[in-house]
Amino acid sequence: MARVIVVANQKGGVGKTTTVSNLGAALAERGKRVLLVDIDPQAALTAGTGLDPYRLTPTTYTLLVHDDSRLREVVKPIGERLWLAPASVDLSAAEYAMASLPDRTQRLRQSLQQGLEQVDYVLIDTPPSLGLLTVNGLLAAEELIIPVECRYLALRGVRSMLETMWLVHDRMHPQLRLLGLLGTLYKEGSHHSQEVLNELRTVFKNRVFQTVIPEDESLARAPAARQSVLLYQSISDGAVAYRNLAYEIEDLAAR
Repeated sequence: MARVIVVANQKGGVGKTTTVSNLGAALAERGKRVLLVDIDPQAALTAGTGLDPYRLTPTTYTLLVHDDSRLREVVKPIGERLWLAPASVDLSAAEYAMASLPDRTQRLRQSLQQGLEQVDYVLIDTPPSLGLLTVNGLLAAEELIIPVECRYLALRGVRSMLETMWLVHDRMHPQLRLLGLLGTLYKEGSHHSQEVLNELRTVFKNRVFQTVIPEDESLARAPAARQSVLLYQSISDGAVAYRNLAYEIEDLAAR
């Protein structure tokens, strides 16, 4: 059975999409079959693979809104051992379209169950909010990664995200657990970045990944080249970091 991991934080610009894209590529590089799922209306994960979220159909909007949709009709191959359930700009209306559905919080979970036996990992990219789309992501997953930018103000959003996770855990999905907090956009040599990382580790201890994602220009440029950073700049600091993260996640499971 696949490990289903959701990457979420209500704060934007912390590296959610970057993490889903490059962690997925790193796991695939390790021989794992990986499905990426884009449920962010901004569709940056989808656009970063070269697909057009303005013209694409069917998409995860179809999965969430239409009862007769099937995962296999939506998924597209994007690399060796790597697939994507893409988003479209229609997702911006998905929460309104789902509002009256009795199973509105479970739509993604039900759709993914059709294909979990085909892959080893599912990584879900969520919007920068705590709305219905993110709740669908949390309920579809068993593990949560929270990317946290190594800046002081980013720490303020961690508490809200954790409170939402525990609310979902206690009321709807007791299998959901925190896989880890991931420091991102770490600036080497910055006293401030190091202070934030130290505070994260002091408060959350072993819930913080040992791997830290650096502020690396190659991570910003790779989506424009329609590639993961592992292909775009294979030996860059960003590529090395995501390989280390993939190893750490697999090692945690082995323990």
